Amino acid sequence: MNNPLVQPDPGLYIWAILTFLVLLTLLTKFAWGPLLKALDGRQSAIRKALDDAQQAKQELERLEQESAAIMRKARADADAVVTESRAAAERLREEMRTKARAEAEGIVKNAERQIQLETSRAVQQIRTEAVELSVQIASKIIQRNLSAEDNERLIQEALQQVQARH
Repeated sequence: MNNPLVQPDPGLYIWAILTFLVLLTLLTKFAWGPLLKALDGRQSAIRKALDDAQQAKQELERLEQESAAIMRKARADADAVVTESRAAAERLREEMRTKARAEAEGIVKNAERQIQLETSRAVQQIRTEAVELSVQIASKIIQRNLSAEDNERLIQEALQQVQARH
């Protein structure tokens, strides 16, 4: 039982080793090199993508912090505007009250002056009528007719006496 496939043949070994070496050289040159190059490129792309993702995450965190700071500032500004508006409204309300009080006092003073003027005129008219009535009564009492000049003189004297009393 001599099977030629099972028997060791030194020539077959040499050809097998030679074929293996040629195949190894060809695979190294044409397959292994480009495969390693592709793997390196893929690894670089993944590393770059990870770096980009890290930078994007840092940028997003920075933008979130800036956004929060801007929101805080906007709220503070809005609060300041509201406070200032309230203060301005209160000042305006107080100015309006003061102005209304001043106008009311002016109206009251003007009315008081008007009342005094009208009172003085009424008192003057009453005095004049009282003097005229007194003159008429005195005239009837003494039964003498007074001239218009005498009448006017008596009125003026009576007015001076009444004014001197007050």
